[in-house]
Amino acid sequence: MERKRIVHTLDTPYSAVEWPQIRQEDQDAILELLCHLLAPLGAHRRSFIPASKGKRRRAKKAGGPESSSAEAPVPAAPPVPELAAYVDVGLSKISRTLQVMSGKDELVSSSENAAPKREEARAGVETRSYTVVFVARSGQSSAFHCHFPQMVALAAGSQSPDQAVRLVGFSKACEERLTAALGIPRVSSIALREGAPQAKGLVEFVREHVAPIEIAWLKEARSARFLETRIDAVPTKVGAKKPRLS
Repeated sequence: MERKRIVHTLDTPYSAVEWPQIRQEDQDAILELLCHLLAPLGAHRRSFIPASKGKRRRAKKAGGPESSSAEAPVPAAPPVPELAAYVDVGLSKISRTLQVMSGKDELVSSSENAAPKREEARAGVETRSYTVVFVARSGQSSAFHCHFPQMVALAAGSQSPDQAVRLVGFSKACEERLTAALGIPRVSSIALREGAPQAKGLVEFVREHVAPIEIAWLKEARSARFLETRIDAVPTKVGAKKPRLS
């Protein structure tokens, strides 16, 4: 006869927050729109920003005989596209901004979302909240991006529900495409700020196809209601006793 015993377990309400479920065809469309938006930044970098040759090589050249010769004047590069001020790249920068957004008490007014003039300072742009955070999940350990769902959900609390920041996780490998679009060696996460020029179509498509992240246990915690401890009694099979060795 099968033997069973009752095991009592406690469940934790602080479970991991799931990534938004996005259909693959919607992911592909979002990636195409994002790369098209970022393409002018990569073109400007490749055309007007020389690749670094390393500090050691520059120091050696400065002390050589060629340093005394007059160098040809370098033509001034055109200004960086306005979009650059609205794009953040990298886990650390995006995580810090999401943390700042989580601490805001007032909702962001939609009237403040108009694109600023070109001469607006970068510091002013950085006060704007994120609209979308894009993460290339494939090809890297989840330890690098597992915090994004919870941080994005908390940051959305500082925004109106219809303009809450969205999180897009690409399940297919797309780092090479993002790298080519931005013209930098490695890209794993990108964030767009409110009012980004030429980004309206992308943001609207994301808001239409990607749901905001919600944390159920956080709503319960904010309600300040007492919840009794729930103890689950789970019947578990017990293996047969091992025969004693004489």
